[in-house]
Amino acid sequence: MHPQIATIRKTREALLNLIKDLSTEELNEIPAGFNNNIIWNVAHLTAAQQGVCYFRAGLKMPVITEDYFKAYKPESKPEKVVSAEAVEEIKTLLFASLDQLEKDYAQNIFTNYTPWTTRYGVDIKNIDEAIAFLPFHEGLHLGYVMALKRVVKSKELV
Repeated sequence: MHPQIATIRKTREALLNLIKDLSTEELNEIPAGFNNNIIWNVAHLTAAQQGVCYFRAGLKMPVITEDYFKAYKPESKPEKVVSAEAVEEIKTLLFASLDQLEKDYAQNIFTNYTPWTTRYGVDIKNIDEAIAFLPFHEGLHLGYVMALKRVVKSKELV
């Protein structure tokens, strides 16, 4: 197993463990002061990973649809309530996307990678640098989810 993909997998496992006690309504709630919700952040991880790895390499994103990508790509915001069924699909895609990435990486399909610079100033020139960037991005969104959960759950205490 690719070590950084293993790290991403562990982060995603921690994320799912963090949100396992939340209702569909809580996952969809956008608290005051935030521009997105927990389920958007979870779905965004798969969309971003597919974009960073496949789209930037000129490849079709194999695990998600174009509509999924548009709904959860960087700079997007939640536009509708995500159903319980869609929440389960999002959770499944978190790991299906990593399984596919690992397989495709082993098959060396990322040969036409277009260099780019992330909004965080990280220069990415190839798939190895892209995969190395992903744990940082995953950790950032895990932190957002932790903050969102704190706010969403604090309402229960009032």
